[in-house]
Amino acid sequence: ARKKNELADLQKRSDASQDFAEVRAIGETMKKLADEIKEAEEMLADLDDDGQRAAVPADAVLRNGAVVGSFAQTTQQSKDDVDPYDTKEYRTAFMNYVCRNVPIPTELRASTTTTDAGAVIPTTIINEIIQSLYSYGNVYALVRKLNVQGGVAIPILSLKPTASWIGETIPSGDQKLSAKDSITFSYYGVECKIAQTLLANVVTLDAFQKLFVPLATEAIVKALEVAIFNGTGGTQPTGILKDARVPEANVIEMSEADMASWSSWHKKVKAKMKKAYRNGTFFLNQATFDGYIDGMEDKNGQPVGRTNYGINGEETYRFMGKAVETVEDECLAAFDDAEVGDIFGVFLKPTDYAINSNLQMTTVKWTDHDTNEVKNKCILICDGKLVDANGVLLLKKAATTV
Repeated sequence: ARKKNELADLQKRSDASQDFAEVRAIGETMKKLADEIKEAEEMLADLDDDGQRAAVPADAVLRNGAVVGSFAQTTQQSKDDVDPYDTKEYRTAFMNYVCRNVPIPTELRASTTTTDAGAVIPTTIINEIIQSLYSYGNVYALVRKLNVQGGVAIPILSLKPTASWIGETIPSGDQKLSAKDSITFSYYGVECKIAQTLLANVVTLDAFQKLFVPLATEAIVKALEVAIFNGTGGTQPTGILKDARVPEANVIEMSEADMASWSSWHKKVKAKMKKAYRNGTFFLNQATFDGYIDGMEDKNGQPVGRTNYGINGEETYRFMGKAVETVEDECLAAFDDAEVGDIFGVFLKPTDYAINSNLQMTTVKWTDHDTNEVKNKCILICDGKLVDANGVLLLKKAATTV
């Protein structure tokens, strides 16, 4: 009873708090407390009507009348291995919540940290969403994934020591190793809203999961990939094209004549690739690759940009010995559609960009009185930044010269 009262007090504190970090810390404490309550209830269930513990195993090791060990084998699953959000009861209750507005039972949502989160998405569905992100989002699959606490500054080593020649009487100078620069990930939310009419007729758990996963995935992965390139950094990740840390010397202007010339690509672009960052990838709009790269020939008439087909029949794009990943118009505009001064292409090592998230999604249900629809909102907290901007090349459209 004492622990349950303490849990209720923590819930009130969480509901009243406006600090995300505090709410998160309270939630972790509530999770531990809920586990202790569950364990205590299981111990009480083991007691018989006389208040005595159930029969002691014959091979038990006793100390002062208490069982301290047993050699009997058991197949009972550890409580730590049981995910409360992956049980069939919770997944069914979650479906009823989204489809029919039936509240999640209190005993199934004891670990919810705030009343604003209507229900935590079941773990099974979460896992399916993460797997789908790799199949739907090629760019998301290539960048680095982090799970670090938001608001913590991550130092970047800014000095690399150098060796110097010395004489018999001339010592080398001292060098101080420092990491003054740093990056900090913040808490930004990406959400997708699903109208009730899409889910109202779903009556089985399997059908609900099959419908909910692709709807949430398609919206979230598109928002993530657009932000990786064009995120403003205000209420969303900082995109590659918006990061002021990319050196000015790494911005390369390409005219229409340059785009069709192998020599120009070689002198302007490949010559700018630093040796340590040459294992990168080109990111181009599909129309840019098809219109300018695929079919380009050198002075001997040999194809430069090639599309290879593997034994699985899928296309593999390469250019100047580097992999090419094509993206949609929202990420990078096609060269022909871009305005003068716009960035139409990027070259970088994908792992130099990092997405930071705990991948814990929640849903909220509400009524939109303007449209008379019941809607569901899926929220993911994440941030993204370039970890190393030194090897990034930005291709900018130059004015056409006459």
